[in-house]
Amino acid sequence: MNAYTRLLLICDPLLRDSAAMARAKALALAGGGHLHMVTLDALPVGLGVLDSVLQTRAREETRLRQERWLEERAVELRAQGVEVGVEAIWTENPLEEALRLVEQHGIDLVVKDSQYEPALSRAIMTPLDWQLLRRCPVPLHLVSTADNPRPQRVLAALDLSQDDVLVDQLNDHIVESAQALARQCGAELHLLQAYDLASGYLAYAAGPVAWSPEVAEQMSGRSRQRMDRIGERFGVGRPYQHLVKGAATQVISEFANEKRFDVVVMGTLYRPGLAKIIGSTTEQALYRVHSGILAVRP
Repeated sequence: MNAYTRLLLICDPLLRDSAAMARAKALALAGGGHLHMVTLDALPVGLGVLDSVLQTRAREETRLRQERWLEERAVELRAQGVEVGVEAIWTENPLEEALRLVEQHGIDLVVKDSQYEPALSRAIMTPLDWQLLRRCPVPLHLVSTADNPRPQRVLAALDLSQDDVLVDQLNDHIVESAQALARQCGAELHLLQAYDLASGYLAYAAGPVAWSPEVAEQMSGRSRQRMDRIGERFGVGRPYQHLVKGAATQVISEFANEKRFDVVVMGTLYRPGLAKIIGSTTEQALYRVHSGILAVRP
């Protein structure tokens, strides 16, 4: 997989330098590609009472101020050889606008600051971060902090517990994406598998085979074998492979935070229903991983 060379940075419409901006700049410099910086904004609710002329004026003045701010930050990167485009967009549907930009500019990575939304808010309205996780057709990097703007340690979180062709394909895509990022930045690449024996116990409790320490050992052993195979295929040695017992949502965030990884690469498979409130493993990790995640679809 090639390096990320065509980046879309969705900037804070309040015009603040942020972790996502620092990360996008570093990746653009490392990859020597194109960076398109945009703001996606709408007229605040309180200004909706203004007449149409005043609304238009307020919108245009704000858009021009945002565009100037973006342009100021683009100058520095252009001087360093990075091709940079800027755009301040007013839209009532930021998701569709983001998806249009991805297609229009041939984007291969979307970068955005993660924005925490409590469960009650998510139940009423799906946040843009979660909408992008579920629909963005290219890898999506949601950044919480960027202590190292150019990542030094990258963690690929895998699911090696299932005998499923689609899951295997997603695992390969996760490692390919993580490896591309690590190579682009000269970073270490590690693999992580969280194996939850509790879920296996429930499956065996309902079946004809009794749960036993031997069965638990077989489950963890299969994960070890699959980790060895994927590590060999992608050139990731044993010291960089990690199998940790526990629920994925907890293990991934605790391991990533404790070991101070700069990016956690995960796969995202959207499931409707309760996912609107609870979210997938990747969506839950978004709020627990201190640095940020890079989400890839199958």
